[in-house]
Amino acid sequence: MHNAKPLPSYLVQRYQGWKATTHAENSAWYRRLATEGQRPRAMVISCCDSRVHVTSIFGADQGEFFIHRNIANLVPPCEPDGNKHGTSAALEYAVTALKVSHLIVLGHSLCGGVQGCVDMCSGNAPELEEKTSFVGRWMDVLRPGYERVKERNLAPEEEPRALEKEAILVSLSNLMTFPFVKSAVESGELTLHGLWTDIGEGDLEFYNAKTDDFEPV
Repeated sequence: MHNAKPLPSYLVQRYQGWKATTHAENSAWYRRLATEGQRPRAMVISCCDSRVHVTSIFGADQGEFFIHRNIANLVPPCEPDGNKHGTSAALEYAVTALKVSHLIVLGHSLCGGVQGCVDMCSGNAPELEEKTSFVGRWMDVLRPGYERVKERNLAPEEEPRALEKEAILVSLSNLMTFPFVKSAVESGELTLHGLWTDIGEGDLEFYNAKTDDFEPV
């Protein structure tokens, strides 16, 4: 027996409202998406955080972005070990099958995953050090970034924001460990982008490789 239950009533009502208005008014567009398939120009790797709404930030419609979300918008290094790798699988499909032109890593302010990494690496979250912690083992991807942030001797309250941006840089570096990404970048078929957004202010910053810093868009 499965444990799935019917949708809560508020979600049913929201769906019915969407079907009767947005979908009904754009039915030809949705049928086109269904019959012609997706042709997104960009892939976005963003955080699972419910406050991060990629399509709203860019005013995008369905079919424009291939979106993958995970804790702290991390890309792990390429590890073709035969195990299960959800983020790597999404990346492979976007680059090799969909042939997206742009790959965006989008980080954000007040990221709970990044704060968890700070707590874990500073010895204040022993539960994340347990081998059974999925979050802890995932945040191991960011440990090198944490060490780089610590070397800057920032004030404790400044560390999380610095690590949020370092997480983007770690992901950009790890992207280039995937042969199909590296090949597409070097041939000019794919460009990589690092973005960070302030949830409260709505600001958006991009990583400028020339200045090695984040600057306003």
